Amino acid sequence: MSLDAWIAVGVVLTIFPLMAFSRLGPDIILLGAVIGLMTLGVIDPQQALGGFSNSGLFTVAFMYVLVASIRETGGIDLIIRYVLRRPGSERGALVRLLLPVAALSAFVNNTPVVATYIPAVMSWSRRLRLSPQRLLMPLSFASILGGTITLFGTSTNLVVHGLLLERYPALGMGLLDLAWVGVPVAILGLVYLIVLGPRLLPAHEGVANAFANPREFTIEMEVDPAGVLVDRSVEEAGLRHLQALFLVEIERAGNVVSVVGPGEKLKGGDRLVFAGTSDAAVELQQIRGLIPSQDDTPSLEKAFKERRLVEAVVSSQCQFIGQRIRDGHFRTLYGAAVLAICRGGERVKGNLGQVRLQSADVLLLEARPPFIERHRQSRDFLLISELNGAARPVHEKAPLAWGILLGAVLLAALGVISLLNAAMLGAALALLSGCCSVGAAKRGLDTQVLLTIAASFGVGAALQSSGAAEVIGGGLLTLVAGNPLLLLIGTYVVVALLTELVTNNAAAVIVFPVVMSAAESLGVSPMPYVVAVMFAASASFLTPIGYQTNLMVYGPGGYKVSDFLRLGCGLNVLTGAIALVLIPLVWPF
Repeated sequence: MSLDAWIAVGVVLTIFPLMAFSRLGPDIILLGAVIGLMTLGVIDPQQALGGFSNSGLFTVAFMYVLVASIRETGGIDLIIRYVLRRPGSERGALVRLLLPVAALSAFVNNTPVVATYIPAVMSWSRRLRLSPQRLLMPLSFASILGGTITLFGTSTNLVVHGLLLERYPALGMGLLDLAWVGVPVAILGLVYLIVLGPRLLPAHEGVANAFANPREFTIEMEVDPAGVLVDRSVEEAGLRHLQALFLVEIERAGNVVSVVGPGEKLKGGDRLVFAGTSDAAVELQQIRGLIPSQDDTPSLEKAFKERRLVEAVVSSQCQFIGQRIRDGHFRTLYGAAVLAICRGGERVKGNLGQVRLQSADVLLLEARPPFIERHRQSRDFLLISELNGAARPVHEKAPLAWGILLGAVLLAALGVISLLNAAMLGAALALLSGCCSVGAAKRGLDTQVLLTIAASFGVGAALQSSGAAEVIGGGLLTLVAGNPLLLLIGTYVVVALLTELVTNNAAAVIVFPVVMSAAESLGVSPMPYVVAVMFAASASFLTPIGYQTNLMVYGPGGYKVSDFLRLGCGLNVLTGAIALVLIPLVWPF
């Protein structure tokens, strides 16, 4: 191999472990790789920036706007309201949950679908007296299975299709072409989840039970009307820097002061709510002017319009990962106070201020009402939902938003216009009709995914232009003895393993040129390998980090990694076997 090829291979071998084990985002790692490759002369500026002009990338971006219009109008809530009623059994509940989710995910990005369903499923499971652990992981897996049915189903399908059009313009696929394999994979995968899910998954209460009793993680005191603390600020009263407690809110005359600042003046009769453990109550009892609260109803169980109790799932990109809550000034940055932390289905005990945050931790937060909308699209949190909040009312424009999406799908499916044009037209109509505001559209764009996709093209171009893809492809042919079917199986297995450790888009885009070079050397059609990359990149069932929706349910469900292996291993084998049997039949070598 040439020096450029060795450099390209070295960069790729560095990228994968970095994405799997470092806290850096995949977009940062891949952009850094592209900058390095361009600086070393392996790729030119046009190749480095080529991903930003790819049709697949823009189709993904416009689809985000269409999905934002569904979310903003309450379109998914509309489906939930009519579907999640009262089933007769646990497997009946799974049928009611999984079938609509898989169908929705075929045309709507599955991340907002799962984000909308999680709080509804948590509430639904309590009413049905079912463990949410039996429902949340199948919810994520069903959304992944549904995404394999159409080109719109996942961003990876659109991106790989964009790569296909660049390399082979005459081999473009129709919107529903994947359904020949995707529908059988989805149906048999859902049957697997419905039949074996209740047997293979544990049944614990998880987050719902951990946050159920506010008395376990809060202490309430009152300001003595005749005491020395009246008219003193929180800072002056010595309540700002307690060792094992922190002041969360003040209940005063039927109202509440949430996220209390150090300058807040105390009044006689104020009811102070502290986050901490009962063991730390001794510290409060030693402060003159504070007396035990006489109210039997915990303040957190009362409804105040000035505050919200919110559950937030920490993402792997949160800037506070590895930091203590107190040291990181969490409350200052987010305007929210941490009341409790749930990890692995159990509430974290001890001094909250000394807890170091981890990815997928579930935080119970006390915040002001604007917090939810302000941070709903923050990369620091995978999911934000109001605790025991009422379902958001269905907006009158929800049917219009669904009509625009279905119209775009129909136009693309019938071949009237291209996928890109259909997504672009749908996004424009969503904005013009008021189904989605410009601000909501901007918030709906997942810039990390878009940058990851664009940068992946630069790395893929380096493998292609340097000749590394051709050499590696030749090595693959030697391993599979020039057998097209063995190459197909090898392609699927490699991409499926990589997507469990790194992002599915990066795995697909970087492996794509290598596999195409191998197929060209064999003199066979590239189509079976293109489709295998699409399906393998979606086969993220083994680990919580393999796919965004897995990480979203990991914390609220109180799962362990072994739970994903127990249910996901069989699903991976089943879906892989079905795909590898059907792909050569639909797209012959």
